[in-house]
Amino acid sequence: MLLQLLYSVRSERLLMEQLDYNLLFRWFVGLSMDDAVWDASTFSKNRERMLEGDIAEAFFQGVLGEARAGQLLSDEHFTVDGTLLEAWASHKSFRPVDPVGKDNDQEPKPPAARWDENNPTVNYRGEKRTNQTHCSTTDPQAMLARKGPGKEAKLSYHGHLMTENRSGLVVNTQVTTAYGSAECHAGLLMAEQLPGCGRVTLGADKGYDQREFVEELRCMGVTPHVAQNQGRRRSRLDQRTTRHPGYEISQRKRKRIEEVFGWMKTVGMLRQLRHRGLERVGWVFTLAAATYNLVRMRTLMPKCV
Repeated sequence: MLLQLLYSVRSERLLMEQLDYNLLFRWFVGLSMDDAVWDASTFSKNRERMLEGDIAEAFFQGVLGEARAGQLLSDEHFTVDGTLLEAWASHKSFRPVDPVGKDNDQEPKPPAARWDENNPTVNYRGEKRTNQTHCSTTDPQAMLARKGPGKEAKLSYHGHLMTENRSGLVVNTQVTTAYGSAECHAGLLMAEQLPGCGRVTLGADKGYDQREFVEELRCMGVTPHVAQNQGRRRSRLDQRTTRHPGYEISQRKRKRIEEVFGWMKTVGMLRQLRHRGLERVGWVFTLAAATYNLVRMRTLMPKCV
């Protein structure tokens, strides 16, 4: 799976096909020229075992340990941000929830009479569809979300990253459902997991300029270096924070987190997910973040020698 992310192999079946003739891939996984290659279904079953063992998180922490040993990580200045990940589910799977399915703590189910799974011409135009009244039959945990006003709504998950400002390496990951305040809630959760007891700074864009987020950070001993939202309301930050030179530095450094999202969506092929369910999506998101750290560390390591 690390090869799949590094070389943008779009499917596991294609990965097994390339492994059959690519000597570089064979060397990387420890196969000789004459060894048989695994079947794609066997590869998928082994992936399920890795999911149960939480191997992605262990691998991610191992990579961070190598970066920490090479003195590449900052323990004082961090940045947090989130992005939408398009789910592997179509709009036609987003169907009305059957009220009967809510009884006895059952999962909501779409009505069987109104929709025909074999009919590709189902027309939902003019129908009001929300996450409260509809759910996807393909991926029930995916939710409708849009990037901004005037943008189209897509079934999505929300991926969140925390990076340190020295080298731009990822130090924490979270994946949540795509509800409105997911970015702030995930940012606070990752801020709580920061090691040490000293004062740290946390940079973010103006979407995090909210009273709950800023006040919670200050209660944790974290200085909020959030971009000021000077739109329709007053910013939650004033000159007590923004007058310091460190605030301006954090605002420049925080934009580097977009490089991580760009790599994960293009090279890592996470622009549209190939897995369903919050657990699987979170697993592959963490693995992609660890892979990005490896690629980034390859560039940084010679500078530290």
